[in-house]
Amino acid sequence: MNAGDHGAQAERTGLAWRRTALAATACTLLLLHSAARRGWGTTVVPVAFAGAMVITFLAAGAFRERALRRPGTPKSLNPTLAVTTSALVVATAVALIAVR
Repeated sequence: MNAGDHGAQAERTGLAWRRTALAATACTLLLLHSAARRGWGTTVVPVAFAGAMVITFLAAGAFRERALRRPGTPKSLNPTLAVTTSALVVATAVALIAVR
């Protein structure tokens, strides 16, 4: 991989994480709207999980892009952050199914 590809890879990865976070933000806002219309209650649980998921997407994307921009072979994504992000996605889905 030459130096030009290295920067493009970091940029593409960062953009992909931002797109994912933006889509998750839109879904979180829709959940928030739905919770407000239903009178809050337990419908706040999926909103809270989705909000936390958006924050972890943004953090993971920032860490990953920064790691790819450094010279040399990039480290893999922090396993704790990867597991946390995955767990929040699953928890949000389970909370959505349970609240319906």
